[in-house]
Amino acid sequence: MGLPALEFSDCCLDSPHFRETLKSHEAELDKTNKFIKELIKDGKSLISALKNLSSAKRKFADSLNEFKFQCIGDAETDDEMCIARSLQEFATVLRNLEDERIRMIENASEVLITPLEKFRKEQIGAAKEAKKKYDKETEKYCGILEKHLNLSSKKKESQLQEADSQVDLVRQHFYEVSLEYVFKVQEVQERKMFEFVEPLLAFLQGLFTFYHHGYELAKDFGDFKTQLTISIQNTRNRFEGTRSEVESLMKKMKENPLEHKTISPYTMEGYLYVQEKRHFGTSWVKHYCTYQRDSKQITMVPFDQKSGGKGGEDESVTLKSCTRRKTDSIEKRFCFDVEAVDRPGVITMQALSEEDRRLWMEAMDGREPVYNSNKDSQSEGRINEQGLYRIVGVNSRVQKLLSVLMDPKTASETETDICAEWEIKTITSALKTYLRMLPGPLMMYQFQRSFIKAAKLENQESRVSEIHSLVHRLPEKNRQMLQLLMNHLANVANNHKQNLMTVANLGVVFGPTLLRPQEETVAAIMDIKFQNIVIEILIENHEKIFNTVPDMPLTNAQLHLSRKKSSDSKPPSCSERPLTLFHTVQSTEKQEQRNSIINSSLESVSSNPNSILNSSSSLQPNMNSSDPDLNVVKPTRPNSLPPNPSPTSPLSPSWPMFSAPSSPMPTSSTSSDSSPVRSVAGFVWFSVAAVVLSLAWSSLHAVFSLLVNFVPCHPNLHLLFDRPEEAIHEDSSTPFRKAKALYACKAEHDSELSFTAGTVFDNVHPSQEPGWLEGTLNGKTGLIPENYVEFL
Repeated sequence: MGLPALEFSDCCLDSPHFRETLKSHEAELDKTNKFIKELIKDGKSLISALKNLSSAKRKFADSLNEFKFQCIGDAETDDEMCIARSLQEFATVLRNLEDERIRMIENASEVLITPLEKFRKEQIGAAKEAKKKYDKETEKYCGILEKHLNLSSKKKESQLQEADSQVDLVRQHFYEVSLEYVFKVQEVQERKMFEFVEPLLAFLQGLFTFYHHGYELAKDFGDFKTQLTISIQNTRNRFEGTRSEVESLMKKMKENPLEHKTISPYTMEGYLYVQEKRHFGTSWVKHYCTYQRDSKQITMVPFDQKSGGKGGEDESVTLKSCTRRKTDSIEKRFCFDVEAVDRPGVITMQALSEEDRRLWMEAMDGREPVYNSNKDSQSEGRINEQGLYRIVGVNSRVQKLLSVLMDPKTASETETDICAEWEIKTITSALKTYLRMLPGPLMMYQFQRSFIKAAKLENQESRVSEIHSLVHRLPEKNRQMLQLLMNHLANVANNHKQNLMTVANLGVVFGPTLLRPQEETVAAIMDIKFQNIVIEILIENHEKIFNTVPDMPLTNAQLHLSRKKSSDSKPPSCSERPLTLFHTVQSTEKQEQRNSIINSSLESVSSNPNSILNSSSSLQPNMNSSDPDLNVVKPTRPNSLPPNPSPTSPLSPSWPMFSAPSSPMPTSSTSSDSSPVRSVAGFVWFSVAAVVLSLAWSSLHAVFSLLVNFVPCHPNLHLLFDRPEEAIHEDSSTPFRKAKALYACKAEHDSELSFTAGTVFDNVHPSQEPGWLEGTLNGKTGLIPENYVEFL
């Protein structure tokens, strides 16, 4: 059913039926207005989407046009050329299509959006304004009519006539407005039939034109499409024909890749890791290396497949020699050393496997390592290592070397097995570690301040003279060990142009080790620079200091008296607890086994004393001398009794450590007998390290055999390897004796006793900790420093 017609005659009556009909027409106008509003919104969204679609298709066409096919081979078939040209043809078709789409989009705004907005604003908007006016006049007419009807009949006739005239005017105006409103409503209802539909028809016509253009493009593209389809099918057929042959070749390559290896202009090529030295250690960098045997040219290109780029500049060197590296000599596997004619030093390379290393060595005419031949050149090469003593070695290998050197079983091993395979940084770090781990420094705590004062003198000649005198006040064993070290460091400094280790640099490395203070204080830290100066003077003047007698030498009696006075003037402090490397007692079974090994080793070496004396006569110390300064140090006790250490622990008593004295203490027959042996054993180990580090690489077992010459001085010398403190203080181990305190001591732990000088202890007997006794004072049992008491 359509809308009922609005009759103009009904405007005068203004009946309810007229009002209902008018209201239905108003509802239809509102509905039309909302629909046109939504249609305009959707039309704008459609145009925006078409613009985005056109932009995306143009970008797609540009991508197709930019891509170029690269076929395998140096020539292309007609089919391959057709396929390569197809992308540009596709791009051309898409661009032409999008040009027509843009024209359609530009026309859509003119033929669709603008007419609809105009109809909505001008026609429907005008009808709404007429409705507002009609509603206002209706309200006015009804109000005046009600007021007129409420006039009293007693009013004058003139007033009543005037009121009637006014009502007639208002009624006439309302009637005119009503007619105009009805006319406008009907006009809008009729106009929407063509002004609303006509823009939609124009938009569809533009859309049809766009699709027709696409149809024409498709017809023009038909010939090329047919040709391209044939080319694609021909290419697919050729691929299926060659695929089986290529797959068969691939399987043959998998089964035996070496037989089908590509002929290369290089003798050998592949990836190698090259060791490069940095400021703070070394690193392994992956290189792609090539080698030509005719020119002996090695080219190294730093390259990592993960990053896919070069890591630096190419480097080419001329091969001089190639030598395999044993696994024990370096922490990496499959390594070999390359020496170049035009590059100093050794280039260490790591292959990808043992087979890969074999192929590289065969290509480079590599040889097995022979370390005993040409010792001089090898020594020269190692002493010229840059950063000698400054660059540290791997801690695990340093500890392993220390264990090997101190193991009696290595006495029968050859020089090549012990020394030649160790890296120079491992050997130098082992020496520094040994010196640092001594309970007392090599130049002794009691002379530390004297050396510092000597370095502070203004006159260089006075410094040298004072240090010369102080060195000759050191015990003979300490002085001999120091002389060995200074001779070697002077040799290192003489090659400073190659190894970059000047006298000043060596002073920085060895000053804090050889002259470390007994207590760490701010003043001690400030004196480090003077410790370095002392070492510099010793290196620069080593021949004069160690080979000549001071101008005013002191007699042994004077030296002993001065040392005794120095000891008496300052009682030892209980807080001065130097580092100890022995904490626990090994089990009886393990100790007996170890003692038997050491004794058998000593007996085997002592079976030929003449050869031993001949091979080490220059290092043998005088065992007839006994220096009162060589006393046993008071060891540090841990906070609590520790459990048995791990066999791999660096503090485990797997190899002995010996000390120079660190503080004055009472002298007894036991200590005087055993202290030379203790220092001699330390001297023997240091002699080993010094000989190794002198880079002459003399036989280690020959040096260790020096130890046999000192056995008559102390029949229990082998006990030093397990419990040096027990061997030294065996005379004081009688159980349950009384003892008197020589010095005062304040306990630092709950397990220790505090006491003053002269205190008498009961039930004194050895404890399980080296250097400590256990006794009772005032009913409390605790630990007492062994060198603070004397037995009654």
